[in-house]
Amino acid sequence: MNWTISPLGDRALVAELSVEAAGDSWVQVGAAADWLRQANVPWIIDLIPAYTTLTIMYDPIHVWKLAAQRNGLTVYEMAVRTVQGLLESVGNRSEQTARWMDVPVCYGGEFGPDLEQSAERSGMRVEQFVQAHAAGAYTVALVGFVPGFPYLAGLPAQLAQPRRDNPRARVPAGSVAIGGGQTGIYPLDVPGGWQLIGRTPLRLFDADKTEPALLRAGDIVRFVPIDEERFLALEAEEAAARER
Repeated sequence: MNWTISPLGDRALVAELSVEAAGDSWVQVGAAADWLRQANVPWIIDLIPAYTTLTIMYDPIHVWKLAAQRNGLTVYEMAVRTVQGLLESVGNRSEQTARWMDVPVCYGGEFGPDLEQSAERSGMRVEQFVQAHAAGAYTVALVGFVPGFPYLAGLPAQLAQPRRDNPRARVPAGSVAIGGGQTGIYPLDVPGGWQLIGRTPLRLFDADKTEPALLRAGDIVRFVPIDEERFLALEAEEAAARER
């Protein structure tokens, strides 16, 4: 894989995958993030994978101390040299090492006000649409937009939906939605323009946790349809767990 590395301020690098890269670029970016994470480089603070780029946040003071021992390299040169060397030895991400997560979803009704219209656009009955959406395994391509929002790759083409002409001022946290050829889950109450087809009682983002986001790039998600009674029971369990 060919990467271009450029600075992002004085404490971050952006590694961009070449346009000639074959296959799904986000898979290769995810593999690179996994590889750098496993390398345990002491001065790398955070890794932020996207579709074609990987942002590497680092501690410049730590790098400076190492660079001073390497023939007077600058902090930037030292960081680039190390990251470039690691990227050249990236392997392929394996599904066997990915985290799998079942996400319960109550489809339709007040939880998915756009479900019926979405099914109609796809030329399907509501039951067929739900079955098709819940049948696959989706990979978290990246987390962004708002904290904890997973962009999920793997949506069947026939389920793709246009974004709303008039975005909602408030989309409830946990809403499962489709926008274009992607599906995702709103982690917080925020404005949004995707088509809402259901809702999960799981909390996607909790700022009080060491790892605030429930999902991270590379995770594999399966949607499990549940009824409203089960939704309310799981929601109560989530609330009780937060109070403990």
